[in-house]
Amino acid sequence: MENINSKLVSWLFDTKAIRVCPQDKPFWYTSGTIGPYYINTHFLYGSEDKANQLLGLIDAVKSNILECPKKFLDVTNENYEKDAIYKGLIDEMVLFIKNNIQLDEIDYISGGERRDWFFSMIIAKILNKPHVTIYKDLKTVVTDDHGTREVADLKGGNVLHIADLITEASSYERAWIPAIKSIQGNFKWSLVVVDRKQGGEELLSSHGVKSYAMVSITKAFFDTVVSMGIINDQQHLMIVRYIANPKEAMKSFLLEHPEFLENALNADEKTKERARLCLDKNIYELK
Repeated sequence: MENINSKLVSWLFDTKAIRVCPQDKPFWYTSGTIGPYYINTHFLYGSEDKANQLLGLIDAVKSNILECPKKFLDVTNENYEKDAIYKGLIDEMVLFIKNNIQLDEIDYISGGERRDWFFSMIIAKILNKPHVTIYKDLKTVVTDDHGTREVADLKGGNVLHIADLITEASSYERAWIPAIKSIQGNFKWSLVVVDRKQGGEELLSSHGVKSYAMVSITKAFFDTVVSMGIINDQQHLMIVRYIANPKEAMKSFLLEHPEFLENALNADEKTKERARLCLDKNIYELK
C-alpha cells in the first residue's frame, strides 16, 4: 500500500500545482491530446504568480552563470523564511533525504535549469552541500561557502540531483546526466517532487541512477485526493481510467461527448489550434 503524505496532497492542490478538470471538460494539452489534470510543480513555491516571478528572475540573471546562483538562492531563501507551504515542502524533502540516503555519501546536490532550482539550491544550503548548477547548454558551476566557480573535475563525487518533476526523464538523458559526467561526477540519485509514472524511473535505473519521488501520480494518490474531498467521484473515475490507458480513456470520452470536440473548434484560438492538431494527427482514431 502506497504511503501518501496528506500534507503534500493539500499543498499541491492549495497552490494549484495540480489542477483537475471538471468531469465533463478535460484539459487540452499542447500535443493535441486531452487529459484530466495539469501539473505545475513549481507553483509549490507558494502560488502561480510567485513561481512566474521567480522564473522571470532566472531569465534576467542566468546569462551570468557565476552570479546567477547566489542571486537566485537569496530570493528563494527569503521565501523559505516567509512562505509556509514552500518551507513545509522543503523541510519534508530534507527529511526524506535524511531518511533514505546516507548524508555523508552525498558530495554534491545538483539542479537543472530552470524549475529544478526552485528546490535544489535551498536544499543544498540546508544540508550544507555544494550545489552544481546545470544550465541548458550543459555549462556547470559549483556553489559552496567559498562562492561560485567553474569546476572541471568533481573527482568522482556522488551527486544527488533534485528536480521538480519527472515524466520520461528525457531531460536527464539529454542534459543533466551528461553534464555531470562531463565534469567527472557520479550521478547517483534523483529526487523529484512529482513522478508522473511515465517511464522516468525505469530510464534512470538503466543509467544506474536510484530514483525517488515525494509524490507519484498513481491511482493510490488520487484515491487519497478523493477521500480528502478535493475531487468528486466522477472526476476520480475519469482519472482512474486515464491512468490505466490514457488514449482509450480519452477516446471513449470523445465518442460519448461529440460536442466537446465541436465546441473546441469554435473556442479561443489556442483551444482551436489544439483541437485541429488532434484531428489532423488523428490521435484518437476517430475517423
